[in-house]
Amino acid sequence: MSTVRLTMAQAVIRFLKCQFVERDGKEQSFFAGCFGIFGHGNIAGIAQALQENLDFRYYQSRNEQAMVHTAVAYAKMKNRLGAFVCTSSIGPGATNMVTGAAVATINRLPVLLLPGDIFARRNVAPVLQQLESEHSQDVSVNDCFRPVSRYWDRINRPDQIITTLPEAMRVLTSPADSGAVTLALPQDVQTEAWDYPSGLFDRRVWHVPRNRPDAAALARAAECIRSAERPLILAGGGVQYSEATEELRAFSLRTGIPVCETHAGKGSLRYDDPLNLGAVGVTGTFAANRVAREADVVIGVGTRFSDFTTASKTAFENPDVRFVTINTAELDAYKHDALPLVGDALATLEELSRVLDGFQVDTAYRSTCKRLREEWDREVERLYAMRHVPHASQSEVIGVINEMGDPDGVMVCAAGSLPGDLHKLWRTRHAKQYHMEYGYSTMGYEIAGGLGIKMADPDREVYVLVGDGSYLMLSTDLVTSVQEGYKLTIVLMDNQGFKSIGGLSRSLGQEGFGTRYAFPKDGSLPGDGESGIRYLPVDLAANAESLGAKVYRCSGRQDLVEALEQSRAIDRTVVLYIRTDRYEDVPGYECWWDVPVAETSTMEGVRRARTEWELMRLKERTYLGRGE
Repeated sequence: MSTVRLTMAQAVIRFLKCQFVERDGKEQSFFAGCFGIFGHGNIAGIAQALQENLDFRYYQSRNEQAMVHTAVAYAKMKNRLGAFVCTSSIGPGATNMVTGAAVATINRLPVLLLPGDIFARRNVAPVLQQLESEHSQDVSVNDCFRPVSRYWDRINRPDQIITTLPEAMRVLTSPADSGAVTLALPQDVQTEAWDYPSGLFDRRVWHVPRNRPDAAALARAAECIRSAERPLILAGGGVQYSEATEELRAFSLRTGIPVCETHAGKGSLRYDDPLNLGAVGVTGTFAANRVAREADVVIGVGTRFSDFTTASKTAFENPDVRFVTINTAELDAYKHDALPLVGDALATLEELSRVLDGFQVDTAYRSTCKRLREEWDREVERLYAMRHVPHASQSEVIGVINEMGDPDGVMVCAAGSLPGDLHKLWRTRHAKQYHMEYGYSTMGYEIAGGLGIKMADPDREVYVLVGDGSYLMLSTDLVTSVQEGYKLTIVLMDNQGFKSIGGLSRSLGQEGFGTRYAFPKDGSLPGDGESGIRYLPVDLAANAESLGAKVYRCSGRQDLVEALEQSRAIDRTVVLYIRTDRYEDVPGYECWWDVPVAETSTMEGVRRARTEWELMRLKERTYLGRGE
């Protein structure tokens, strides 16, 4: 076989350019390019290779964590059929990416990380930014990536990439095992040349399968569902990633089984679908939570069954409840002692529909679900129509964006109290309209994530809903959106602190301690109930303006309506700044989340909260028994 002499870094970039992915006969290039910030650990290697391969687009970022968030959002928008590379120097640039790696792996989304690393030849050690260990010379800060990566490797010889790169692609394109792949690249090895076999750079297509479940398992699942009186479908992110939304709708319509949605699964059905009960769990609707409480068979489709979905295992109260779970990953398919259907969501729903031919739930159950759905719809209208003063409520801001924004647009959010309110209240009109990073609930994901969504689908409007806490965590890639010409509409809600944790603190009897953006009082930060609070002189609107955005300062709902309308004509990123009330909350709807309360305290509120917690803790269940 002929060979090509290249540096290791040049070979990596040339390989990545030749990778394609295919599913259902649709083929596309897998990598959209590379985000990066250059330093001494990658400037002479990966940076030089990118400079020689300008058809593999390099994007300049401002923060290494943010660029991984952008890559994650892009992959999610592409249903895991597209990805970005992210490169950094060794040292703080590398460790800044660890949070992003966790986001990718927890959410099962592909991203390739190429951090620089310490010298493989060691003779000049310790080098700048090297973490020394008295126990080993084969350790660096990049070892931090091991627990948050699906695949991790350190390339100590240039020829090692011949076997490593195909393995990395296997993981990145896997329906079950996708997540962050980290290849630590020592800065000296990046620049070393090798005679690579030319076949390494052939065009390679990775075929993403639609695996189907075992026939016997399918029969057992069908028997379980046929015996149910109150079955419920729980739609998770796997419905989205397998592009199974239409098949789910057909399955639900054919059987009459109602659907509730996790954060990742929201949008699996339109909000006005007659069988969509909406969000379930801690951040769920009363319609979904009441039906879940009595469900005798729960059909999980592409869900991890997180604690928010199961309300810390208190949501499904039927003593005889059984689970049937469709998932590409065995880890998730077997949870709660379920009847596991290990396979692709779309393909498995097709198979299950055939073996359930003729099955339908009874009319009384349908009527109950219909009534609850209609009651919930009226509750959303009530919350949208609030006219709270002096500062707007979060629910009315959500209502303005949802009703007046582009119905083909995408809303992105990640952390704080907004995800809970959005999960309940956002009316999804298409499968991709609701983009929530709630696997890791990462403060600072929002703006960077919005950029990734816009890059994946530039023709859609992207609405970034972000609180002041998350904005202050990571707003830097607002600059990147301006630089690259990707317009975002950012709705920046200022409640002068951490609204979500403030509310949680108060529910635990702790009076919102440490959650206000205020000057210390009497030597400590003031709580929510204290008077005479002096707020910080921070102007977030001016900050956004200084980063290149067009800013509208909104003093209330009507200002927001007008600003949203005017912003349509702006061709760069827009920030709609508005003060919101930190105490006006969307109610919780008959669900609970386990946050342990201090067992002893001098505070009366904490003691009361502990008593309530002990009572609720008794309702937590371990789901056992498949009913076979």
